[in-house]
Amino acid sequence: MKVLIIDDEIKLTQSLSFALKHADIDCIEAHDGFTGCQLVANKSPDIVLLDVRMPGRSGLEVLEWLAEAHSEIPVIMMSALDDTKDAVTAMKMGAIDYISKPFDVDELIQLLHKTNRQHQEETDLKSLNTRYTSDTTFIGNSLIIRNLRSKIDRVVEAKANNILLTGETGVGKGVVARQLHIKSFGEDAPFVEINCATLPERQIEAELFGANKGAIPGAVTRHRGFVEIASGGTLFLNEISEMPLSVQSRLLSFLETRTYRPVGSVREYQSDIRVVAATNTKLEEAVAQKVFREDLYFRLNQIPIEIPPLRDREGDIETLALYFAQAIKENGSARLLSFDKSALDVLRDYDWPGNVRELRNLVERLAILKQGGVINAAQLPTEVRNPKTSTPVTIVEAMDDVERGLIEDALLKSGGRKAFAAERLGISRHALKRKMQRLGLS
Repeated sequence: MKVLIIDDEIKLTQSLSFALKHADIDCIEAHDGFTGCQLVANKSPDIVLLDVRMPGRSGLEVLEWLAEAHSEIPVIMMSALDDTKDAVTAMKMGAIDYISKPFDVDELIQLLHKTNRQHQEETDLKSLNTRYTSDTTFIGNSLIIRNLRSKIDRVVEAKANNILLTGETGVGKGVVARQLHIKSFGEDAPFVEINCATLPERQIEAELFGANKGAIPGAVTRHRGFVEIASGGTLFLNEISEMPLSVQSRLLSFLETRTYRPVGSVREYQSDIRVVAATNTKLEEAVAQKVFREDLYFRLNQIPIEIPPLRDREGDIETLALYFAQAIKENGSARLLSFDKSALDVLRDYDWPGNVRELRNLVERLAILKQGGVINAAQLPTEVRNPKTSTPVTIVEAMDDVERGLIEDALLKSGGRKAFAAERLGISRHALKRKMQRLGLS
């Protein structure tokens, strides 16, 4: 572990550096903010210990720079003053902890080791998630998956332009979308994904079709839309059911003519792209509730591909678990993980409501926390070994219950204000309204 200490008190940094080196922690010292920033860039420390009050470039100014230029480095703030305001400000700006002088060196050493360990685990998981997000391999040899691969190949040969992917959360709709893209256009062609649930309603149209200078707030230059950026490749519209009705009509027009008009423009443009839409909800029900256009549904549903849940893929659970474990080892994040018969029996019997994504996350965490070896049934999480017997009858009901609970909790903590609740949930207000209508929440 390499720690950079930035503090204008030279005697403190020297004594602290001496104590930390005796604990096998490498230390670098800087006695002003400017030098500290240079050393961050040149020495790449694992953690920064940063004093709040310094002449010249203050600790909060250094923290602001770190948050922008090196957000991956954990920062622990120090201050001789028990200043709650500075502590709150520092935490809001990205500091992971705050200690007041004088402090116990042994407690600081424990904090540094804890911070370094947690940061390493987060880095490992981010690396793995990045790898699997771009992975285009659909692992498995069950009959249902062999049939799915055959259908993907037929769709590629047919050169279909509009495709609808359906299936439960976590089954791999993004992986199938990328398979369709690479088999059709190759890896160099653009693949652009937009999540319709995460963008504000007023922003989706501009993100899709672009906007002229000044047509939307913040557009100081011409804004290129995803339809233009994806030209010659694939536009992947995830959670299509959450697209506002006002934008659905524009999308339908584009699918029928392959022409579009940016926001604030009178000129029409053409874009030669494949549109792949995905949803984990039944669009027929959304059509019946008049929150999704029937004509758009028919246009998208010309080439439907349903991706099966993991519980229906007999024999694939063990294959996937071992594949993820081997991939983690090859990535250098942990030693090789394996499962004995008792663990595999539990994994096969579990219902996997989160599907392949849930299995992948389980293997990743076991590999990092257990650091390799053979996993037995007793080492698996309780919810996997002993799933609740009172769960709803269907997976749709189970997911609805989870979603309903999250929304009710967000509304309670936001005082019933939907805008704040939507922000807490990481979705747009429009998406929240749609989900509340579907779940019967007032």
